[in-house]
Amino acid sequence: VCCFQYQKEAEVFYPALKERLARFNLELAEDKTRIIPFGRHAGRQSQNKKPDTFDFLGFTHYCSKGKKGQFRVKRKTSKKKYRASLVRANRWLKDNRHMPVDILMKKLRRKLLGYYQYYAITDNYTHADKFQDELKRPG
Repeated sequence: VCCFQYQKEAEVFYPALKERLARFNLELAEDKTRIIPFGRHAGRQSQNKKPDTFDFLGFTHYCSKGKKGQFRVKRKTSKKKYRASLVRANRWLKDNRHMPVDILMKKLRRKLLGYYQYYAITDNYTHADKFQDELKRPG
């Protein structure tokens, strides 16, 4: 993720980055690379349209406002990572349901703690908390 105040700077940087990476036999993943307006003025550029979001490190980053109305970048668990974590946890529970309940719960508690330690950040508590509720649902 590279951030610029002006779009022109991003447009100059992008080809220079591709060229620099090519010197090391590396390339950008075109499907994951884009220039988007993002920040406190991003909403003004397109009337009645919310600024784009982007996913990075398991979070969806989006433009919002704080309690006092000032611009803030907020994060919530990305849908893709949320679903994958839920599927993985449910699969683990199904594969290990033969364990004694006390051991199963101890291991599950450790897995949930790891999930919360990563995803329970400012502005994402409700999404992180929802994970445990979803885990309880049968099916």
